[in-house]
Amino acid sequence: MNTGAMNTATTPEPDEFTRAEQAAQFILAALAQNPAMEIPRIAVVLGSGLGDFAGNLQPAVVIAYEQIPFFPRSTAIGHVGRLVIGKLGDVTVAVMQGRVHQYEGYTAKQAAFPIRVLGRLGVRALVLTNAAGGINPQYGEEALVLISDHINLQGANPLSGPNDERFGPRFPDMTKAYTGAYRQIALDAGRKHGMELHEGVYAALAGPSYETPAEIRYLRAIGADLVGMSTVPEVIVARHMGIGVLAISCVTNMAAGLRPQQANDWLLGDPLSPREINHQEVLATGARVRGKLLALLGDIIPGIEESFKPNKPTSGLPGTPGSK
Repeated sequence: MNTGAMNTATTPEPDEFTRAEQAAQFILAALAQNPAMEIPRIAVVLGSGLGDFAGNLQPAVVIAYEQIPFFPRSTAIGHVGRLVIGKLGDVTVAVMQGRVHQYEGYTAKQAAFPIRVLGRLGVRALVLTNAAGGINPQYGEEALVLISDHINLQGANPLSGPNDERFGPRFPDMTKAYTGAYRQIALDAGRKHGMELHEGVYAALAGPSYETPAEIRYLRAIGADLVGMSTVPEVIVARHMGIGVLAISCVTNMAAGLRPQQANDWLLGDPLSPREINHQEVLATGARVRGKLLALLGDIIPGIEESFKPNKPTSGLPGTPGSK
């Protein structure tokens, strides 16, 4: 025996389910420090420049992403990188202040891992928000759009690789990826506040470069109303786990080459005076629409919580007849 040889073997990293479970247990331990705090059944993911909603939760437990085992860290501007769990009125909500994206160097599986953790925590409904480019000429800047379907053009799927049946089935159905009953709750909340809410199809690209005018013409031709660089991996993983989904896009800019003032020929763009897009514009528009979105979420979340009650109509809700 060579006693001088060093043992260089390392402990293999736990599988994804174990990592998600350990992260969830860490969060539960933090919640246990506040006996009044319940386990959340609703989670909200806040996109670029939309992170202020978490300030409405009182009392709250705040955990930086880097404290949570295996949790990815946000590096994008406008994404704070904190998990805030607290009370919105009588409803306990988990709020992610920022997400991670594939363009930061994460895989689709890593980008969606926080949703795995939220699912293991006990979350049943997921509300996603994002900043998006408007393709549909009916949308102006600052419009709020409920995503009704998506087109995944990111070149990756977070479910690729071996399937863990403890999360969900090998081939999850995505016919109703976005829960219709939750969109109706949002539409009702919009009417209450006098807001016009649109519904549309979201195209997800990898980024980080913004799209070219030619790409935007292609996206519109295949049925996209919005374009962005997030959300879809989270939706796929949520539906894989049986979590209901509502997604709201804030149109922070008209997509490349579009002239919103000339909707009839918007597909042509304006090659003589192209309008450049920058992230500061996205953040500024998000700041302007923040108040509207916060008011909307303030009614949507109690509405979703109410839908969990057994005496409520369940058609179209996850895990019930008529739902997927």
